[in-house]
Amino acid sequence: MTDVAAVAAAVEPVVSALGLELYDVEVAGSGRSKVVRVLVDREGGVDVDTVGAAAERISPVLDEAPLAGVLPGPYALEVSSPGLERPLRRPDHFRRAVGSQVSVKVPGRRVRGVLAAADDESFEIVLPDGIEQRITYADASQVRTVFEWGAKKAARR
Repeated sequence: MTDVAAVAAAVEPVVSALGLELYDVEVAGSGRSKVVRVLVDREGGVDVDTVGAAAERISPVLDEAPLAGVLPGPYALEVSSPGLERPLRRPDHFRRAVGSQVSVKVPGRRVRGVLAAADDESFEIVLPDGIEQRITYADASQVRTVFEWGAKKAARR
């Protein structure tokens, strides 16, 4: 299993030097299909040139000796923005998304509502019917913001 914290610790100074924030690191797959995803962000967002520059600086760091044991074998590097529908994994992600529409996967179902509050242990969403629901981070297997494209248009006949 890859030590994602070690990868994040190695990549963070490189990302910071570019004026970016390291939003998240994910390592998925195994063997020849291993993918290292590095999500970067900054106030106002990032463009493709910024993402390309980050990838060029991050790649050699991942290949250096300290990470050789952490990332053995081949891998594909993906550097991108967290996007409009961004994953929420850490309490700071949740705090920054307060007021946003979110989709939450909890055991046996998926709920959707507005993220109303977040602390170090849990978060609260307001469901469409106005009911407030507190969910611990441990109970939520996947949470992401939901981008809404504006008012729904009436169906054409």
